[in-house]
Amino acid sequence: MALSDGVFAIAVTLLVLDIDVPPGLNDAGFHEALGDVLPNLGAYALSFAVLAGFWRDHRAIFHRVRLVDADVIGLTVLGLGLAALLPFPTALVSEYGDQRVSVVVYSAAVASLGAVHLALAAVVARRPWLHGGTEPLRNENLYAVDAGVTVVVFVVTIPLALLVGPPAMWWWLVLVPVKVWLGRREDAEAAS
Repeated sequence: MALSDGVFAIAVTLLVLDIDVPPGLNDAGFHEALGDVLPNLGAYALSFAVLAGFWRDHRAIFHRVRLVDADVIGLTVLGLGLAALLPFPTALVSEYGDQRVSVVVYSAAVASLGAVHLALAAVVARRPWLHGGTEPLRNENLYAVDAGVTVVVFVVTIPLALLVGPPAMWWWLVLVPVKVWLGRREDAEAAS
């Protein structure tokens, strides 16, 4: 878990490196530079939320893992590699958000990370010898729906971006009510 926590922490830290206002600007230049930083802040907030969600999910998956096998190691390393890569597509979206390819690359990266997490959760759930009967922290079915919806939304964004361009990013907002609804379902299940 320490390696995973470290990779997620470094990836989140790397996100902020693109947020910069050059020193020595006059008033007009300063205000213009602040305006130029807004897309970077938006991309940072989005990717921070994405990485934080995947980090939370990763910890929940591994909460019950007592043993690992080659599949768990392989999926974990692949997922950490994708998480560490996310600052690159984030920089593309923040600097070139008006380009279709930036939206496609970002969407593909997030969808891939989600698919790997979904596969990892499935492997752990279907191999009882890996978790020794330990109960999961989250309802596995709701988690599968949550991760699956994330993957679908970002996969659908790819052809959507090719058709309509960067406005396809607005499609990502579909996740907000879905995640709220799933969170409420999970809370209601935990209370009962």
